[in-house]
Amino acid sequence: MAGKKYDVKDLRLADGGRKRILWAGQDMPVLERVKERFQKEKPLRGMRFSACLHVTAETANLVQTLKAGGADVLLCASNPLSTQDDVAASLVKHDKVPVFAIKGEDNKSYYSHLRAALDHKPVITMDDGADLVSMLHTDYTDLASNLVASMEETTTGVIRLRALERDGALRIPVIAVNDAATKHLFDNRYGTGQSTIDGVIRATDMLIAGKRVVVAGYGWCGKGVASRARGMGAKVIVTEVDAIRALEAAMDGLEVMTMKEAARIGDLFITLTGDMHVIAEDHLKAMKDGAVICNSGHFDIEIDLKALKKLSSKVEKNVRNFVDAYVFPGGKRIYLIGEGRLVNLAAAEGHPASVMDMSFATQALASEWAVKNHAKLTAKVYEVPTDVENWVAKLKLSSMGIRIDSLSKEQQHYLSSWSHGT
Repeated sequence: MAGKKYDVKDLRLADGGRKRILWAGQDMPVLERVKERFQKEKPLRGMRFSACLHVTAETANLVQTLKAGGADVLLCASNPLSTQDDVAASLVKHDKVPVFAIKGEDNKSYYSHLRAALDHKPVITMDDGADLVSMLHTDYTDLASNLVASMEETTTGVIRLRALERDGALRIPVIAVNDAATKHLFDNRYGTGQSTIDGVIRATDMLIAGKRVVVAGYGWCGKGVASRARGMGAKVIVTEVDAIRALEAAMDGLEVMTMKEAARIGDLFITLTGDMHVIAEDHLKAMKDGAVICNSGHFDIEIDLKALKKLSSKVEKNVRNFVDAYVFPGGKRIYLIGEGRLVNLAAAEGHPASVMDMSFATQALASEWAVKNHAKLTAKVYEVPTDVENWVAKLKLSSMGIRIDSLSKEQQHYLSSWSHGT
């Protein structure tokens, strides 16, 4: 990308993208409050940001907030299929933000866009899956000494970064935005739950009611998907490797079994584990004709795509938009949505703005906290401060017209004392 100021599909899409950004912004009141304060105080003045995120209308509102705070922001895509091309064009044309993102970009373009982000010489990075930070630790190590912090907003990314920390290889401070309650309890559960089902329905026009929907993984994302599928009348089956989560699913009234068992009876399979080959070759062999498989984890590794191709005598591309049919010898068909990439962004529009409001407000405020405290930050993974989370939650409640109680002095004293007994 040397010499390029941006790389988007078509700037002529910009006006449509602007409308989409404005529409999303109407449903992001918390982020708007942050933006208003940032506009006045400029807490990010002079800070170069490189953000590797899903390029959506909601993300655009975050970028505008960072700019309002004085930041010099560059944006690239965190997934080859998650970009909204009109939004990317609008950010370039109307907000003068360099964007490197095209929906459907190949691997070569994807990694060249990551390099463009690091060539920006950021002092703060924002990551969705830790691809940017991973490249920084291998090919751009010279940037580490000047990096204030990186914000990571996915479970997958936090796992990768904690592994780096355990190995003593982490070079920079990282804020685990994903682990904030104002992010994972809502974004992961309600956002992923709704947007994943939305992606499946848009891609297939499937009636969920009556289907056996196999949900691989019962973390917050899996819980959200299982809840939404069940609410639409599906017979939900959960597969897990964690005994406590499996027990939780069982006590939530869901069927729990191994993927080997589920493979034979499932109609729709959705993976949300963050691990590789959750649907493996043996499972694909066992699936019935017409089974639909998709992934809502960050990387396209949860379904063994090489095995799927090996087992197929032919592949019929785009039998519907974002749906490929893998035809086995004998005629059995398995339908793959979105090339095994994030189904909610590949085949739909990602999370609703209302839930991303909290995630991105937390992201913006965590960045401000890192800037204010950078002198004492070391190369480790930090949690989002609780006062940031509480502020976001209270403001969200206020925007919903909800008031809650507060503790009296007497109650505060009781809760902090040990002398009161039976």
